[in-house]
Amino acid sequence: DVVVVDYQAARDAQSPVRDFGARSGDDIHMIYTGGTTGMPKGVMWRQEDIFYSLCGGIDAYTNEKVQRPEELSEKCAAGAGPIVFFPIAPLMHGAGQVSTIRGFIHGDTTVLVRKFDADEAWKLVDRERVNVLGITGDAMARPLADSLQESISNYDLTSLFSIGSSAAIFSQSIKEQIMALLPNLLVVDSVGATETGMNGIKIAVPGEETQGGPATVKASRDSIVIDDDYNEVVPGSGDVGRIARTGNIPLGYYKDPERTALVFPVVNGRRYSVPGDFAKVEEDGQITLLGRGSIMINTGGEKVYPEEVEGALKAHPAVFDCLVVGVPDQRWGEAVAAVVQFRPGTSATLEELAAHCRDHVAGYKIPKRLYLTDAIVRAPSGKPDYPWAKQFAIKAGESEKA
Repeated sequence: DVVVVDYQAARDAQSPVRDFGARSGDDIHMIYTGGTTGMPKGVMWRQEDIFYSLCGGIDAYTNEKVQRPEELSEKCAAGAGPIVFFPIAPLMHGAGQVSTIRGFIHGDTTVLVRKFDADEAWKLVDRERVNVLGITGDAMARPLADSLQESISNYDLTSLFSIGSSAAIFSQSIKEQIMALLPNLLVVDSVGATETGMNGIKIAVPGEETQGGPATVKASRDSIVIDDDYNEVVPGSGDVGRIARTGNIPLGYYKDPERTALVFPVVNGRRYSVPGDFAKVEEDGQITLLGRGSIMINTGGEKVYPEEVEGALKAHPAVFDCLVVGVPDQRWGEAVAAVVQFRPGTSATLEELAAHCRDHVAGYKIPKRLYLTDAIVRAPSGKPDYPWAKQFAIKAGESEKA
């Protein structure tokens, strides 16, 4: 049940005496990771650092840093806001949490729901005159796109000018579906990690060619790609490095000094956050994301990043959702395996999916195994559960042999 409280009455009833100590930019704000590759971990941010990294202190489009927090409210008063914002991602997750805090700082109206339902979401966009919709990748984008395809005529969505996705892959095929239905919509990818803040941003372009999953983004302030010696990767070299961020970054993991030393190293007096996401730097300085190193598949000595293959698979009309993992293989060391959830009433063979993928990814990246499931397991935030997918694929493979 929702309790409606009169704002002015609540304000008038509050105590005039400050019953807590002075606040400081050194106060800690802790966010837990989504647990993509294991148990969630608490990441400790200084409030000043998280303000600049994630809560609007740095303009996402210009990379300009505000000199005073009051500048944000001054921009709102000058006509740059506020807006009606609808974050669908749960607030316990960094994507939903920091975007909501950013909205509060800007004076936005924030629409909240207890659980995600695609049809109800579009009804709320219509009823509340939502301007910006915040989601976490395909797990939310696919149901939203399918719902919109079936019932767009039922809604007035003229207030909506942007859908922003963060924290999980947002496939080009789903973006195309949404942009075809809402051609004036701005579709934005913002990528990053709980340990780094935002690493880059990309505005989707209809008809854009992609090689499946990887997104190429404009690097955010203080985000770079480094090699194993912490030298910056040369743009256009084709070399693969790890995304790193300096400047306003977290202090480390809660009660885990060993992991903190590994992910937040100090090199030549400079402190980095390097959570393990691999990337390349294009000639124009943009970053092409490849994926988390801990879920990378090594098949016959070749490296395969699951998100690229997942993006290719999701472009097939029968695939509703999928995860790609490596499973033990005598010949290849690891074989690329796809765990797939088909759309109701549809199906496809491994050969058909392989033929489809061949148009998007290199031959060694094409799945050699296919395992079907009624539902892909994801965290409440929409982030993939790769440990589950790997165990599911291994057990399914053992059952086939038996």
